Parts: sequence; C-alpha cells; structure tokens
Amino acid sequence: MTDIDETRPPARLRAPARLRALVSWQINKLDIVGARLTGSRMPAAGRYDFAVLAALEEYGALSQADLGRRLGLDRNSINGIATRLDDRGRIVRATDPSDRRRNTVAITPAGQQYLDELQTATDATQAELTANLSASEREQLRTLLAKVLEAHPTPPG
Repeated sequence: MTDIDETRPPARLRAPARLRALVSWQINKLDIVGARLTGSRMPAAGRYDFAVLAALEEYGALSQADLGRRLGLDRNSINGIATRLDDRGRIVRATDPSDRRRNTVAITPAGQQYLDELQTATDATQAELTANLSASEREQLRTLLAKVLEAHPTPPG
C-alpha cells in the first residue's frame, strides 16, 4: 500500500533540464505550439497561402520559380499552391513576356482581402503565443531570433 493521493493530478511532466536548456529544443517546442495555434485559426493550407500572398504583396509579380526560391519551397509545392489560389481568384497567372516558358503570378484584390484575413488570424496566434511577454520583450525576442538567423543563413521559408 502507498501513500499516494489518487485524487490529485500527477505532477507536471517535464523534459530533462539538459534539453530544456537548449535553445534549439525550445525553438522546436515553440514551433509546435505555434503550428497548433495557427491550425486552430486558419485552414491547413493557410500558412502556405499566407507566405505566397505576402511575398506577392511585398515584391510584386514573380515567376513561380522565383517565388519558390524566396519561400524555400520546391516547384511542385509552389505549383499546387498557385493552382489553388488561382482557382479561387486570389492570384492571376500570366506568361512572362520576357521568357514565354515562365509563368508569373500576381496577387489580386480578392487575394489581398484573403491575405488581410490570414493576417488577422496570424496576429491572434502571435498574441496568444507571446501573451506572457510584454511588448518590449516581444520585440526583443524578434530582434534576438533575427540576429541568430542572420548568423546561419538558410533558404527562406
């Protein structure tokens, strides 16, 4: 017989301290939480739609190949995303006049409206994710993460 009180919930399970001390482990866990929160606020494809539409808004019309390079997505992924967005009138495809073998894509007014809706969901996710930080701490976190990423260039994405 033990002296365990079965009415009490079990103690919080924690990863070992050596893991919790790793920045890479913390960032991975934060990514998992962020993905879960994002998934609760937007459709599964919303993250990719957001990335593509944000790139088109910022950089203007791009070839699908350039769009893929900017976002770190392969040709097939970009083609699938572009097809979905085109079918819904959120982008328009055109043949590149300087190279007829290439397609360019550009955001439409419907795409801009959808991007704004996704931005609202994204803002809510980020607010929930960093709710226990002050505004200055959130800015400091973004600054520090950007500094770490600058030292380790990777393809965008």
